Amino acid sequence: MEASIWFWVIFNAAVLGLLALDLGLFARKDANGDPAPVPVRTALIKSAAYIGLALLFFGWLWMSYGATPEERSTKALEFLTGYVIEWSLSVDNIFVFVLLFAKFGVPPAYQHRVLFWGILGALVMRGVMILVGTALMREFDWIMVLFGLFLIWSGWKMLRAADEEPDPTESPVLAWLRRRLPVTEGFRGKAFTVREGGKLMVTPLLLVLILVELTDLLFALDSIPAIFAVSTDPFIVYTANVFAILGLRAMYFALAGVIHRFHYLKHGLSIVLMIVGAKMLANWFAGGKAVPVEYALMATAGIIAGSVALSLWKTRGQKAPEYPAERTH
Repeated sequence: MEASIWFWVIFNAAVLGLLALDLGLFARKDANGDPAPVPVRTALIKSAAYIGLALLFFGWLWMSYGATPEERSTKALEFLTGYVIEWSLSVDNIFVFVLLFAKFGVPPAYQHRVLFWGILGALVMRGVMILVGTALMREFDWIMVLFGLFLIWSGWKMLRAADEEPDPTESPVLAWLRRRLPVTEGFRGKAFTVREGGKLMVTPLLLVLILVELTDLLFALDSIPAIFAVSTDPFIVYTANVFAILGLRAMYFALAGVIHRFHYLKHGLSIVLMIVGAKMLANWFAGGKAVPVEYALMATAGIIAGSVALSLWKTRGQKAPEYPAERTH
């Protein structure tokens, strides 16, 4: 079964409604009208609510999405497996966001805006990548071999670099932007661009937003092929991605202060990528699903849960590192 156009329309309308509510109705304002810092408790509640929505959607798929009970259960499990993979990779995104905001000295009041537009851009970007990936896989089934090999290589590369901490301020893209664009000496409130002395200038906040979008693009290069190893149904792939990304902003404010304790998550994710890459290769050579989706779900959930538990145990009592802020021009 493939989703009808109405499934797509209703789902995307609901996503836009959630984003509007999150930005407007649920966003607390300070005395200056800027978004107020999000308390950890509020962020945890929001994160739990988004996870709850994903589980409700899983339940709906189990009951309604498919012509037979077997097809419905398979599609639902594919969604849940894909969601666990995408959610875990989204948590890994937070490492880079914390570094970016700290290095650029972005005030909490402005982090909201960067994350909102970053998430909106990520949704559009991933939607396009999923459509292109689906079209390629339907036209050339051997693309699965390339995706599988890429995931194994990417997982191995991530594992080797798991203990390294990237410095986003040394990005070649950032250096190129600074050479080509007139950048203000500091932030100008929540503005991305301003006109000063009759000249249009960009603010450091726009540079941070561009790096956030670039970060998600790089993560998507892993996550999109990874979920294609679980399902080739574009509706399942897209919805799993959307539910994982929707809760990313709330999850950032919930975990930003403790993300340093998730030290072994990258190790777990790298193993998951290599496993799903091997699964994709096995499926292609077997001409079908060589590994049942429920086994993939158990393996993914077990590895991620184990890496998080090990991280929290090994880093108990460890304080968050302090990053010196870079010059913002």
